[in-house]
Amino acid sequence: MNDVEYDELTDQVLLAVEDAIEALDLDLDYESNGGLLSISFVDGSKVIINKQPPLHQLWVATKFNGHHFELKDGVWIDNRTGSEFWALISDAFSKQSGQNVVLADNSTMR
Repeated sequence: MNDVEYDELTDQVLLAVEDAIEALDLDLDYESNGGLLSISFVDGSKVIINKQPPLHQLWVATKFNGHHFELKDGVWIDNRTGSEFWALISDAFSKQSGQNVVLADNSTMR
C-alpha cells in the first residue's frame, strides 16, 4: 500500500467510526482533527484513534490499553493481540460506557 492509499483507507475508517457513533443512542462527544479522532465518555474517559502515516498504522488508545492496527488482507488487525479493529473498539466502547455497544463499518468501502 502506498501513502495515498493509506490516507484514503484511514480517512474512510475515521469517517465510518464517526458515522457509527452518530447511530448510537449514547451520550458521547467526539472531535476529529487532522487524522485524530477523540471520543469522550460521560465518565471522562476517552478513546483516541489516530493515524500513524510513517508506519501505515492506525493507533487506538483506550482507558485500558493502546493498540496498533495494520491492514492485513483488507482488515485492520491489532499487531499485538490479533483483534479486529471494529471488535476491539466495540469492546472498548462497551467497557467505557457501561452499556453493550456494537460498532460496525456501514460504509460501502473498506
